[in-house]
Amino acid sequence: MANNAKTKQLFKILMGAAWIDGVIQVEEREYLNRMAAQEGIADDPDIQPLLSEIKPVTAAECYRWLEAYLGENHTEADYQALLEALSALIYSDGEVDTREAQLLVKVQSLDPALDAQKSPLDRVLKAVQTLYRKAIDDQI
Repeated sequence: MANNAKTKQLFKILMGAAWIDGVIQVEEREYLNRMAAQEGIADDPDIQPLLSEIKPVTAAECYRWLEAYLGENHTEADYQALLEALSALIYSDGEVDTREAQLLVKVQSLDPALDAQKSPLDRVLKAVQTLYRKAIDDQI
């Protein structure tokens, strides 16, 4: 069950990334449909509305999903799966929009290998920043 939840979270991030430049390209749509079918989530009630593209996904929503997927203690495997899937989607149409590049930079900044190099104080400050952002988001 946890693996299916992670797969759905990853798919939502990819859908948000496809929308981040304002339009889903044909190649991105094909990639997303193929992934949903391969992972067996195409008929999932949480995924169907996203695949129908009735309502666009906002950049803010995409970034929230990204934070939730990686969480505070994400693993190297979670990070690599996200980076690989996101890169495949973004490069599928042969063009990289500025907003897509910014998303990739954000993901690269969340590399767990970078956290290992940080001091304990830096990690505590990051945790406080995350809590603060979450509290602000909850107020909005």
